[in-house]
Amino acid sequence: MAVAIGFLVVNLIAWWILRPSRFSEEKLTTYECGENPTGSAWIQFNIRFYVFALIFIIFDVEAVFLLPWAVVFRELGPLAFAEGVFFIAILVVALAYVWRKGDLEWVRAEDRSV
Repeated sequence: MAVAIGFLVVNLIAWWILRPSRFSEEKLTTYECGENPTGSAWIQFNIRFYVFALIFIIFDVEAVFLLPWAVVFRELGPLAFAEGVFFIAILVVALAYVWRKGDLEWVRAEDRSV
């Protein structure tokens, strides 16, 4: 543990000593592939994009966890099958909760009146 902390401290000190310290307005501007930047670099996205991205990542990770389980669950017996079903059930309940709450609807009921 001390070696890991020491390595971290040495790297932070080396970064602080070796980093370039000359900041200019040109270096802080947005880089657009050699073109002059147009408009603001800070674009506000709808929060629903992040909700869908988070749900995608959750189910993508689920697939990564279930792939090895699907390969060997017959060899592990009924307990492994029950654990896999329980894992899927937790995610299905969470998806049903989000769906029932209305977070998967792109246009919510209160937004339609506008």
